[in-house]
Amino acid sequence: MFPELNNLLNITPDRAEQGKLTLLCDAKTDGSFLVHHFLSFYLKANCKVCFVALIQSFSHYNIVGQKLGVSLTAARECGQLVFLEGLKSSVDVFFRAQAEPHPLQFLREADAGNLQPLYEFVRETLKPMDDGQAAWRCPVLLVDDLSVLLSLGLGAVAVLDFIHYCRVAVCWERKGNIVALAHDSGDGEDKENDILLNGLSHQSHLILRAEGLATGFCRDVHGQECLLLFCDLIEEHTERPWTVFRCER
Repeated sequence: MFPELNNLLNITPDRAEQGKLTLLCDAKTDGSFLVHHFLSFYLKANCKVCFVALIQSFSHYNIVGQKLGVSLTAARECGQLVFLEGLKSSVDVFFRAQAEPHPLQFLREADAGNLQPLYEFVRETLKPMDDGQAAWRCPVLLVDDLSVLLSLGLGAVAVLDFIHYCRVAVCWERKGNIVALAHDSGDGEDKENDILLNGLSHQSHLILRAEGLATGFCRDVHGQECLLLFCDLIEEHTERPWTVFRCER
């Protein structure tokens, strides 16, 4: 399926777009396969990747990555991949004294207000290197997933501010890319999550939405992807329609 997805997007590891924010959204299905795809894609494209993983462990992503033809361990050792493991880092935040602000410092705050330490971590991680290290093609920020931040006490506005500043630093200043996953409950009861999705949709150049089929799960076909391509109105000052592709998997 991934070659077909790349064909629809007209991208290859040798011809990856730059300066784009891609929103991955899933509803009544698991969209994590898209996270694994983009992680392996950008590693194969020789990009410097900062992966903020809030859901699974490093070993989980590494096992899936090996099936997709990449080694996260090798990429981390050579400096191509910087992996922030949220599950492990949360233990450090709660039980170990920190000499400097931790990227997930908001976990210790009674009133979590912003994600500035996490933004500083991303900006420092993806800054250009001048010490003779390997020159990567472009920086990439990958987040799995943003909806977890709401569950941890942050407001939608704080998360949107974080993405906005990352977009300026990564996409605009350094001509890199951002890929982030968020969930759509679809019931309209989670107002904060609805605000987050709406805000992210307006900032995104591309939305990949994975949905369960209305007929339910079966062995061979159990979901569909809806690809929404959207021009950045702020940069191009012109309005164009959404382009929609659908494919079943």
